[in-house]
Amino acid sequence: MDARVYDLLNDQINKEMYSSYLYLSFADFYEEAGLKGFANWYEIQAKEEMDHALIFRNYLHENGCNVKLLAIDQPDKVFDNFLAPLEAALEHEKYVTSLIDAIYAAAVDAKDYRTMKFLDWFIAEQQEEEDNAETMVTRMKLFGDDAKALYDLDQENLSRVYSTPSPLAGK
Repeated sequence: MDARVYDLLNDQINKEMYSSYLYLSFADFYEEAGLKGFANWYEIQAKEEMDHALIFRNYLHENGCNVKLLAIDQPDKVFDNFLAPLEAALEHEKYVTSLIDAIYAAAVDAKDYRTMKFLDWFIAEQQEEEDNAETMVTRMKLFGDDAKALYDLDQENLSRVYSTPSPLAGK
């Protein structure tokens, strides 16, 4: 495997674990505010991000590469309203998309077709993640100032259930 592609893939494991920590901190914010549905949403997001780290880890192992686990930064965001974590999540998902795009570009440069195919799932996943984050921001802006509507959004988020991502389903 091309050294640059390897470095980016290995680093992405750390980035996905950080994303998991970040979303767990969002879940804590909402839990402590009494919004258990929003907490549930971000607990599931945290699990998904950890799953993404495992998918990258598995891919490196399947390609005969050693994995180097790095230190995970502590989330440093502080929020003072219910919209702020949602906006931070959208910003973060756009950042993660840029990371996936950079890995893909490096794979293209290296003519690493296997990695390009592997990343196709993540490209589709990031589109979904950005869409979900944008929807949450829009809905909070529209309804978040109304207590009943906020309650309804919270209840809707409480009904979300975790499902194992397809690349891990057979593992």
